[in-house]
Amino acid sequence: MKNFDSTLKKVKQASSDIQLLKTKTKNAVLRDLRLLLIASTRKILAANARDFLRLTVSYPHADRLRLTSERIKGIAESLKAVEHLPDPVGHRIDHRVLKNGLTIERCTVPFGVVGIIYEARPNVTIEVFSLAIKSGNALVLKGGRDAYETNKVLVGLIHRVLLMNGINPQAVVLLDSFNSSSVDRLLQANQYLDVIIPRGSSRLIEYARRNSTVPLIETGAGVCHIYVERSANLNWAVQTVFNAKTRRVSVCNALDTLVVDRIVASKLFKILGPKLAQAGVKIYADRTSYSILHSVYPRVLLHHAQPSHYGKEFLSLTMSVKVVKNWHEGVNHIQRYTSKHSESIITSNSKIAKQFQQVIDAAVVYINTSIAFTDGYEFGLGGEIGISTQKLHARGPMALQELTTYKWLVRSHGAVRAA
Repeated sequence: MKNFDSTLKKVKQASSDIQLLKTKTKNAVLRDLRLLLIASTRKILAANARDFLRLTVSYPHADRLRLTSERIKGIAESLKAVEHLPDPVGHRIDHRVLKNGLTIERCTVPFGVVGIIYEARPNVTIEVFSLAIKSGNALVLKGGRDAYETNKVLVGLIHRVLLMNGINPQAVVLLDSFNSSSVDRLLQANQYLDVIIPRGSSRLIEYARRNSTVPLIETGAGVCHIYVERSANLNWAVQTVFNAKTRRVSVCNALDTLVVDRIVASKLFKILGPKLAQAGVKIYADRTSYSILHSVYPRVLLHHAQPSHYGKEFLSLTMSVKVVKNWHEGVNHIQRYTSKHSESIITSNSKIAKQFQQVIDAAVVYINTSIAFTDGYEFGLGGEIGISTQKLHARGPMALQELTTYKWLVRSHGAVRAA
């Protein structure tokens, strides 16, 4: 416990130096890390391979954990994107001069020390560092034990780059992934941390919500729907559903439930069914959709849906299907089961499209678009800390702006307040 407190105390002290960094220095760090990352590809892949040696064959998050040369290049490109974004610190939000002689400004400032609890994705290590350094924040990382070897190498590269630029490397720390008590300690470390962002399973997020004394920004699980309304362009429907379900099954913006108006269900399944079957997608179908699909879909992949198959984040080549009578029933189904992450409607009716975006309570609401786009990089934010499903401070993809708060700056020429 003593070493844990000592480590966080050093991060807190180093955060003061990070807040004073000039934009030029921040960008130099990002540029140097991008080059070092590419140069260290073999070293990173070797560490990633060591992580895989500890895993069982049935490990469910292999795609999240696995790094390749191409994925490392993608991570490097995200660093370049953040480098070219405006510095979010020091923006004047408000300015006024009062009759009593006070000049008042409201300006953006870093949080200070940000804690990130995450699981199997080592790319998060680089992504959150890039956003933290650009927004002037120190960083405490608690990654999952399944990615420990990879994370250790990546944080080592971060420390090298910080030293190269004359910055205290203690501003970024990776906690021991194998210490089962470190999550609890981190959640209670309100004297050292300003905010914690848990990024992972619904179980992790719920645990953090119940046990943290540090303010949280929640990144919720993604129970995501696409609703094919009766006026939909079925070609658009097929391509968006297929993309959202099969592109990457283990990400939070993958499709979980397809909702379809009854009047177009047969036509849609006739086109969509063979594509999903070829991809090996298991379907849990309600009574109506099962009666349609059983003649066009492989029996081994088709099952009767139970209530538990709705409102469920599958994170695999599995989805549920619900056939509804009309728009009202479709919206009600989504509102009942949404996790408030990402929802989409496929429709040619502009009035219904507008109403869908107005009434659906989610961080991102799409029209005629795959939900796979819910991502900080895709939104032009350079990267993301996570996808917030809450409503206070941040919502949707969180990036540079969401890692700042503000303070009031007041000056005068000796002004005093009357009694």
